[in-house]
Amino acid sequence: MDLPRPELALVPRPRRISTRSGRLRLDATTRLRVTPGAEPAAALLRTLLAPATGLRLETAADGAFVLAVDPALTGLGDEGYGLTVSSQGALLRAARPAGLLRGVQTVRQLLPYAALSGRPVRGVPWELPAVEITDVPRHAWRGSMLDVARHFQPVSYLRRYVDLLALHKLNVFHLHLTDDQGWRMPVAAHPRLTEVGGRRTESMMGPAGSDRFDGVPHGGAYTRAELRGLVAYAAERGVTVLPETGVPGHVRAALAAHPELGTDPSRRLDVWTHWGVCENVLGTDDHVLDFFRTVLDEVMDVFPSPYVHLGGDECPTTEWERSPAARARAAREGLPGPRALHPWFIARMAEHLVGAGRRPVVWAESGVALPLECTVMSWREPGHARAAAERGHQVVRADHRATYFDYARTHGPQEPPAQPGPVVDLRAVYDVGIVPPTPDPRVVARVLGAQGQLWTEFVRTPEHIEYLTYPRLCALAEQVWDGGSGWLDFTARLAGHRARLDALDVPHADPPAGVPAPPSLGGLR
Repeated sequence: MDLPRPELALVPRPRRISTRSGRLRLDATTRLRVTPGAEPAAALLRTLLAPATGLRLETAADGAFVLAVDPALTGLGDEGYGLTVSSQGALLRAARPAGLLRGVQTVRQLLPYAALSGRPVRGVPWELPAVEITDVPRHAWRGSMLDVARHFQPVSYLRRYVDLLALHKLNVFHLHLTDDQGWRMPVAAHPRLTEVGGRRTESMMGPAGSDRFDGVPHGGAYTRAELRGLVAYAAERGVTVLPETGVPGHVRAALAAHPELGTDPSRRLDVWTHWGVCENVLGTDDHVLDFFRTVLDEVMDVFPSPYVHLGGDECPTTEWERSPAARARAAREGLPGPRALHPWFIARMAEHLVGAGRRPVVWAESGVALPLECTVMSWREPGHARAAAERGHQVVRADHRATYFDYARTHGPQEPPAQPGPVVDLRAVYDVGIVPPTPDPRVVARVLGAQGQLWTEFVRTPEHIEYLTYPRLCALAEQVWDGGSGWLDFTARLAGHRARLDALDVPHADPPAGVPAPPSLGGLR
């Protein structure tokens, strides 16, 4: 099959692009002219092109390839860029350095598909087509969430994950660091969180409610140096790492390490080996609040992200309702009952983040009133996003029917084990609704964007992660960047873009070797 020319297969599609006659050859004589502020983009361009092309792209005052930061280009915003290529040279301009980083990814995509390979490629003329591009993103929040609590992934893979996000002009890497089944975030003041909470004895096989376990221990945790290195690596590519350490539910791993944090300090729990929603939650005494304020202080020390995720969803209140201490706490706080401790707890943590100059993020839960300082991730129902925006919250769309990549890609028999739920195919992702239907421009402005989610109960390997993520994340990237060209145009461009995924060794078409076939689960799946 003849693939579209690279300039006709850009994903996401630029806001405006026009093609011209002529091509610009990049070779050993090509030099970059780099204006003040453009140095990071020039360094990134060299780093990304060198493995396949071998090009050095050294700096020279008369270089034909110009990278320039020009604050006067106010119409491009923080992340927009302009790119002009002719047979004589290239000019990449932006008002801010972040815009140049987005433009560098477009330059990569304009080159022959093999330019994305991580290995030397011989015999390919490295040419850019003559084009005129003006490109500005539609949404400020363009993200993807990876759960490393259920199944740990090394930092080396997280860096590759960041590279793939940056290629698609996504700018938020949401790192889900803690849950019932594992605690991966290092906290120097409380080392048992990773020493004990970072390991479990085995893992459930099949969905929640299964009685089958694999008998294989699983564990892992990051060091501060690893995470700081990841943050720096991502920043060089224009990606912010958003950390999530969830409270007051999804905390079984923390309770295994520190029983005194629970509603029954005398109880000893293990790190949960099951999937689903665990009923164990945090206690509500002052020492528990202080403990997690310390956790947040260390999270903020490692992650400079302006946003910090508090989790906040799927918090059963059964333990609070039968706990005399929790009931007494609710009474002291003037709350109507133990159920109200859920938003109360989140509000205490949110206050701490706001006091430190950060913005708290929480998963939306129906019936839970949150402080307006909280940015809401709406995942259950589309109506939650609109309601939160109408109340005054910033909102990130994360509808499970369109953005949960742990759901199966197709109904086909070749699909590996997946989260029970709807099939989320490529068209479902492409049709994600981001802006709620409303005539109120203030509500529309509060919707920051959207992100994809990959929970990893059934996902152990990088290859499986990428099979589930791509090309579905390509469709989401298209929508959060521009999304105005239509399904047929997108799928035509995706045909060429798949060649880039091939060059990057992304298993986007068929399940890779080593990914298990669907087991017989007695109708549970």
